[in-house]
Amino acid sequence: MYLPSADRYHAMPYRRTGRSGLLLPALSLGLWHNFGGDRTPEIQGQILRRAFDLGITHFDLANNYGPPPGAAETTMGRALKSDFARLRDELVISTKAGYLMGDGPYGEWGSRKNLLASLDRSLSRLGLAYVDIFYSHRPDPATPLEETMGALDSAVRQGKALYVGISNYSPEQTREAARILKELGTPLLIHQPRYSMLDRRVEDGLLTALDELGTGSIAYSPLEQGILSDRYLHGIPAGSRAAGDSPFLTPDSVTLELVERLRALDEVASARGQSLAQMALAWVLRGGRITAAVVGASSVTQLENSVEAVRNLAFGDEELARIEAILRGPDAG
Repeated sequence: MYLPSADRYHAMPYRRTGRSGLLLPALSLGLWHNFGGDRTPEIQGQILRRAFDLGITHFDLANNYGPPPGAAETTMGRALKSDFARLRDELVISTKAGYLMGDGPYGEWGSRKNLLASLDRSLSRLGLAYVDIFYSHRPDPATPLEETMGALDSAVRQGKALYVGISNYSPEQTREAARILKELGTPLLIHQPRYSMLDRRVEDGLLTALDELGTGSIAYSPLEQGILSDRYLHGIPAGSRAAGDSPFLTPDSVTLELVERLRALDEVASARGQSLAQMALAWVLRGGRITAAVVGASSVTQLENSVEAVRNLAFGDEELARIEAILRGPDAG
């Protein structure tokens, strides 16, 4: 029987999610990759247990995570039954619906039918009566926002979700979603945008909107699919995601100019006593404006290395200025 570490809450910082009462760990474990049918259940279980031992209480999923779609939720459901059943009240489980899950007219997007039916299937795979957070994974241009937000509100009223969130919504869409949800009586808890040193679009209005709304934020892809790690300091190594057939990271993404910037960032990280990946995570979490960041892990060692980032989340003005200069490049005016 799995016995969690007695000191699991001692080192991980927990941050309040917007104006809600919910605390989230600074780092959450995402099951986007490495938790489908293509990996061994033994290693998956080891990673999940070690994450909880390190203070990670939030496990982030979506209906389409796999492969195949749904497999990550099945993996998490197996762990919930075998290792975490008596610890359910110490866990935050989130899932999403909106991206392609299956064939036919009801396999994606943001209709009421798709979202609520998807949530029922997610709960079945997870073996749970409710999830803590249910997200609209992306805005649907063909469905009224009132319908999508109404479905999220229904999930809460039906007792199938405690909170609701959105992901990949623009600042304007976020404000409107929050307005609709507020009128329905279900606050918008959290937004999950993509954010990293190499993708800073959230700084163009979204973070300001979230601050004004009192909505939390949790960044996905803070390491840009592994680019912000030591794997690419000398180009594209064999066996890396960029060297494979990943649709999310192609060889063209890793240019000579990018490698030079990664090396310069790595020098800053080394001076801080961190790896490049650890500094990249700390940078996303700097100042407390972002509630949490989602990290992935293919091994326990990789997970442990990521969690080390929380030991140093502070940056000096000179460090931030140097990082900014590197990110902007020599041609920035």
